[in-house]
Amino acid sequence: MTERNYALQIAEELHLTEEQVKNTLALLEGGATIPFISRYRKEATGSLDEVQIGQIRDLHLRYVELDKRRAAIIDSVSEQGKLTPELEAQFNAALTLSELEDLYLPYRPKRKTRATVAVEKGLEPLAKLISTQRQVDLEKEAAHYVNEEKGVQTVDEALAGARDILAERISENITIRARLRNTFRQHSTITTKRIKDKVDEEEKYRIYYDAHEKLARAPSHRVLAMLRGEEEGILRLTIAPDEQRTLESLKKWLIHSNTNCAQQMWIAATDAYKRLLQPQLETEMRNFYKEKADTEAISVFTQNLRQLLLAAPLGQVTTLAIDPGFRTGCKVVILDPQGKLLHNETIYPHPPVAQYKLASDKLKRLVLQYKVDAIAIGNGTAGRETENFIRYIPFEREVKAYMVNESGASVYSASPVARAEFPDYDVTVRGAVSIGRRLMDPLAELVKIDPKSIGVGQYQHDVNQKRLQESLEQTVESCVNYVGVELNTASKELLSYVSGIGPSLARNIIDYRNEHGPFPSRESLKQVPRFGAKAFEQSAGFLRIRDAENPLDRSAVHPESYPVVKAMAAEMNCSVADLILHKEIRDNINLAHFITPKVGLPTLTDIMKELAKPGRDPRTQFEKFEFDKNVRKIEDLQPGMVLPGIVTNITNFGCFVDIGVHQDGLVHVSNLSDKRVANPGEVVHLNQKVMVRVVGVEIERKRISLSMRGVEQ
Repeated sequence: MTERNYALQIAEELHLTEEQVKNTLALLEGGATIPFISRYRKEATGSLDEVQIGQIRDLHLRYVELDKRRAAIIDSVSEQGKLTPELEAQFNAALTLSELEDLYLPYRPKRKTRATVAVEKGLEPLAKLISTQRQVDLEKEAAHYVNEEKGVQTVDEALAGARDILAERISENITIRARLRNTFRQHSTITTKRIKDKVDEEEKYRIYYDAHEKLARAPSHRVLAMLRGEEEGILRLTIAPDEQRTLESLKKWLIHSNTNCAQQMWIAATDAYKRLLQPQLETEMRNFYKEKADTEAISVFTQNLRQLLLAAPLGQVTTLAIDPGFRTGCKVVILDPQGKLLHNETIYPHPPVAQYKLASDKLKRLVLQYKVDAIAIGNGTAGRETENFIRYIPFEREVKAYMVNESGASVYSASPVARAEFPDYDVTVRGAVSIGRRLMDPLAELVKIDPKSIGVGQYQHDVNQKRLQESLEQTVESCVNYVGVELNTASKELLSYVSGIGPSLARNIIDYRNEHGPFPSRESLKQVPRFGAKAFEQSAGFLRIRDAENPLDRSAVHPESYPVVKAMAAEMNCSVADLILHKEIRDNINLAHFITPKVGLPTLTDIMKELAKPGRDPRTQFEKFEFDKNVRKIEDLQPGMVLPGIVTNITNFGCFVDIGVHQDGLVHVSNLSDKRVANPGEVVHLNQKVMVRVVGVEIERKRISLSMRGVEQ
């Protein structure tokens, strides 16, 4: 398949124009990143978004891999001396890997099989005779093949060997395989049975001890749960359509007479299905539906991660952060508006130490001394108790307290990144710092944590880990570039995700910044070692310099477009700063005057939007949230209570909501809305403030059932 055909095939599959696909592939192959192409090359792509560009890239990679396999197969068959022009044309026409492998199956080098043994015994002519399904004296014909030297002792052995040859040929028939594959995909049932002598201590798989459902309709989370149960040795799975109906279809496709040869052919066909085709296709279906379930689970994970990363930041304020605890105390840190650690100590406001007065006095002193604007409290152990303690302290300046989801903070605190940043402090201090910074800017802090450790999504350990990691990293990259990065304060981890930079250049930027001080302009980035023209092109538009002399360096306008903005200012007889400050000037600009072969209306429109709000943070505004003051532990819950909560995770089977009792409750998909819900992500989003009704509480199992049906939001 040629490059042109790649573009055409992809365009047809994604319902795009061939030109869009060709231009996008050319940009990708030239080293452009997806965020850069989406934001700054709209004229070339026809304003494709990141998702569409990613689909083009993935399909292109799939076709490249398909061609590699195609070439290897053609070489293999050619080396065997069996490649004909017709067969080569069939290989070249195959559009899927399964179609290609089906064509190759008869030519694939085999280990010794029952069929190859029968061929060695000289039984292939007998198999060909049977395949004609003519009426012949079959015992007489088979007797010709009885040969003790070749190991054929009887007529029955001769017929059995011939059937083995036929069974293998039937199993390799591309038409039969395609039809059966379709049957398996559409009509298979997945059946689970408990393995009797295996212990399921938590009875996690009770609902699957004797279950069956149509595989095509089975939700991805149930497929992954069943496969996990099998992996753990608790369940036994089978995947197959109804055997009797499938065999009837096979008979209809293969048997066209009622002769003794046809009877032998049918025995061979039944054997082909049960011994060869059914196990092969079951394995294929497992892989097919596992991949499908992986795709859905990864999609849920990445959607959740994106919402979490783009959560509203409180902003740059002096923050007192608390990592709560009972016996070990509450670790307290003070962070300046840039997140720099200024002070740390431990207080013991809770039992068993219960130094309530001393702890209260210390916090009052710290808030006054450092002019603290906000208090961040981790929502883990002792979180609600600490929040309640803070509420009654009479601070001498106005300060607001916020509960912060600390999921992943412990992972960060023990990581090499945290050790490098705070080599002289223990994990408790690092954890408190992470909690405070997460309140100020969730994105800047969460990029330091492996996305898989953040605690959103479903069955993350059961899906393809390579695909999951790639998808999560792409999501982080997308979010970082969507928001933009302040060049003079960003961490190495944050800079690493900026388009065109990566870890090595990020380290160089930090080193240069430490040695020479803040960057005065985007242009000064070119002084960084190994920061070449390509890196500058890909990254500059996503980097901001808050105090830059050129106001465009504070915006998302790419430096390559600075001449366009200057031309606009010249035409309006004003400065670039005036363009930004005065809407009436911008309203009088005729964009048609600035269209060139390289700069079209999409780019000009983006420039005008950016001039209106240069460097604006696209994330939502921060909103204060409080849990019910009378509910702090699971024992306080009663069915029927209506409580405020925050959505902490979304899955295909519902969402989890934090109601402030150290244990998230589940709102099943059936209880999300008064209307039928197919996708929970269409009803709720991560960090959303919701009202829920308590449906049930299992204190021993720490399970809380919630509902949003009939609850006013």
